[in-house]
Amino acid sequence: MICLTHEYTKKMISFAKPIYNSQTKMEKYRIESDLLGELKVPADAYYGVQTQRALNNYKISCNKMSDYPDYVIAIAYVKMAAAEANAELGVLDRRIADAIIAACREIVDGKLHENFPVDMMQGGAGTSVNMNANEVIANRALELMGHKKGEYQYCSPNDHVNCAQSTNDAYPTAFRYTFIRMNKHLVKSLIALVEAFRAKGVEFKDIIKMGRTQLQDAVPMTSGQEFMAFADNLEEEVANLDRNVKLLHEINMGGTAIGTGLNAVPGFAELCVKKMSEFCGDEMILAPDLVEATPDTGAYVSYSAALKRIAVKLSKICNDLRLLASGPRCGLGEINLPPMAPGSSIMPGKVNPVIPEVTNQVCFKVIGNDLTVALAAEAGQLQLNVMEPVIAESIIESITWLTNAMDTLRKNCIDGITVNKERCYNMVINSIGIVTALNPYIGYKSSTKIAKEALASGRSVYDIVLEQGLMSKEKLDEALNPAAMLGSHELLK
Repeated sequence: MICLTHEYTKKMISFAKPIYNSQTKMEKYRIESDLLGELKVPADAYYGVQTQRALNNYKISCNKMSDYPDYVIAIAYVKMAAAEANAELGVLDRRIADAIIAACREIVDGKLHENFPVDMMQGGAGTSVNMNANEVIANRALELMGHKKGEYQYCSPNDHVNCAQSTNDAYPTAFRYTFIRMNKHLVKSLIALVEAFRAKGVEFKDIIKMGRTQLQDAVPMTSGQEFMAFADNLEEEVANLDRNVKLLHEINMGGTAIGTGLNAVPGFAELCVKKMSEFCGDEMILAPDLVEATPDTGAYVSYSAALKRIAVKLSKICNDLRLLASGPRCGLGEINLPPMAPGSSIMPGKVNPVIPEVTNQVCFKVIGNDLTVALAAEAGQLQLNVMEPVIAESIIESITWLTNAMDTLRKNCIDGITVNKERCYNMVINSIGIVTALNPYIGYKSSTKIAKEALASGRSVYDIVLEQGLMSKEKLDEALNPAAMLGSHELLK
């Protein structure tokens, strides 16, 4: 996807040999008008004048609404529910409502998505997104009723598709439901990653290694315990996501502009929410106070924080993987990560931990996006938060990147990890840290002296204890057996 805003770049491209396209000269337009006057719209486009203005105004992120199918589908469900509710309440002609619903069903089925080209970053508190949907649905409904695009007297983007709605209730409802839909993909990827770590935990359950605290030798453990801990650490986040995504099910449909319900008939809010739940298959809940709910961004802050929490944990795990795989000769070298790419343009044979590295960077982005969400949530004033577009864009980006990163980490790294069993065992045997196991037998003070002497002399803890006659060989062998140090046990008599 190319998005050019830099004037120098545009100038350089202008020197390129033009490619002749006969269609360019023959391209047809239709004229549409709005508050600001007339504007040309491509004749075959389902979007209309306000979408065209957004295309002219916002060349910011280069991420289009159509890049996120769940987003397009979500707003189609909102418009479908509103049309059905308005028809049942006698506000909207049944024939027009059915055409709107049919157009929405096509969008839900994956059609017309290329007609949602507006930039994710925009002013207007999401009005461009809402009008993009209104225009596409209206023009497709017109076709279904036998009319031409732009013949809005038969089905209007504002009077019919947007009936009893405002951007201020339709837009946040749409991206709340987008998060709900995308969260399902995220949870699926998270569970798959947890299972991959757990599988490695089982595979490595008998491999003794040295545990470390503050990057110093601690006490023995197994590689299996280490990978099981990774799995359990991430598994907690499935429940945390579930807790926070529930907050997103509460919507303000029917509140219209500021929550008072102006231009919506009595009963619309309740019926619209009910119909949306029926259409999409997820239970949506009407907010008890629509005036409060319209500017409220608390649920976004909480859900974004849940994404950040995953990112923090995942990044820490990737740091550990890179440390454990450091080497191959001069690092820890306990595990081997699958070689995915040559690691250097100058150092032959070098292979870098590129998959954990890219996952780290994704996590940094998610953590940064969470700060953006917090700042945007704080920046609202009075009855509306106009910063919702950057909240929506940040959270959608975080979910997308995290989902992709976890899938990539699992397939291209975790599944292929192997352990250097001999290296792990030798580090345990030669570690000064195993002296901790002698505390119950010779005391902390004596153990400290042994550790100090072993460090200074380079000799083993085992040899020094025997030399000083602090324990018999039999008791020492049993006490310093790495397998015996993996959990609580009876003191040797």
